[in-house]
Amino acid sequence: MTSVAAPWRTALVGFAILVFSMGIGRFAFTPLLPVMQAEGLLSIVSGGTLASVHFIGYAMGAVLAGFLPNYPKASLFASFALIGVSTLAMGVTDSYAAWLVARWLAGVCSALVLVLVSTHLVRSLADAGRADLQGVVFAGVGGGTAIVGFAMLGFMANGSSSGLGWQAFGFATLIALPVIYVLSGTQVYNQGFTGPRAVPAGRAGSWRIVLPYGAMGAGYIIPATYLPFMAQQSVPSPLVFGWSWPVFGLAAAISTLLAARLHKTYSNRQVWIGSQVIMALGLALPALWSGLGAIVIGGICVGGTFMVITMAGMKEAHRVAGPDRAHRLIAAITGAFALGQIIGPLIAGWAYAATGSFTYPLLLGSAVLLVTLTPMLAPATAVPKPSP
Repeated sequence: MTSVAAPWRTALVGFAILVFSMGIGRFAFTPLLPVMQAEGLLSIVSGGTLASVHFIGYAMGAVLAGFLPNYPKASLFASFALIGVSTLAMGVTDSYAAWLVARWLAGVCSALVLVLVSTHLVRSLADAGRADLQGVVFAGVGGGTAIVGFAMLGFMANGSSSGLGWQAFGFATLIALPVIYVLSGTQVYNQGFTGPRAVPAGRAGSWRIVLPYGAMGAGYIIPATYLPFMAQQSVPSPLVFGWSWPVFGLAAAISTLLAARLHKTYSNRQVWIGSQVIMALGLALPALWSGLGAIVIGGICVGGTFMVITMAGMKEAHRVAGPDRAHRLIAAITGAFALGQIIGPLIAGWAYAATGSFTYPLLLGSAVLLVTLTPMLAPATAVPKPSP
């Protein structure tokens, strides 16, 4: 393995891990939700509750990640395996109680994987002088989302059940696990940080990124949970509304690859603020204008920014906290993000049940995204370069 190839292997392994742990473990539920509703297995309220239980697990996983040991390969791949098992479990039972447990477990493990990848693989690439490849790692979330979306188009075209979809995604995750484990090697997870050690910006710098990152979780999660359902309301044909989710995923994947160029010119916070403004517009658009076009454009605005904000947030956490405490700040912002995700589906589900529309939660989410950017406008504490 040459020194040139090693960073690429790290980036591609991170990409593959996030394809399955996030694209499937986190986001397979979204395109499967309208299918489960059509089958009479879930209502909007019970679906929103199931999503929120998943995010409670996500919040718990984020907290747990802050206390993991420094060499996390076992934790990473144990979480990967449990994501596969919990996904498979969704397709082999019709018990709502079992679904609650399965989605909770998938939430815990998805958060663990994201924090571990964001801490160790991202830091490894920065240490190797290849911070430009971090976008490849984070593109795994959108890539996995797009793959799930395209697969669901095939399932819906064939009239397949939601259970078959869950089973297929679960088996795919478990089959991929040993392959990715072997390809991952050991050096990424068992090396110290050898680059310049940044001086932490302190607690003031920390809370300024925790609040807006949590708000991003509350804002983006409404379309991320209900986008296919909203599209289905406009165009009932699954071969039409089913495209909303692959488009969302492709926007997320492409945006993280393009964001690397933005970071050459703009700071983490500037990229973050600009992306969050676009996300706010994406939430407001389908609330103010009806029709599939507004939903798709709004989905592109949200899908094209949420992983850019995630990547900028992780990089900013490294910059603010420094290498020794970055994992704790990453766990904190991931926990805040999870709390936002818990609140979002519940409010949206209740509002829809009361009004028959997502207009009010979308507008509220848009306003929260904009207001919580205020702390980010304060000058960022300068720290030595380079940052991850």
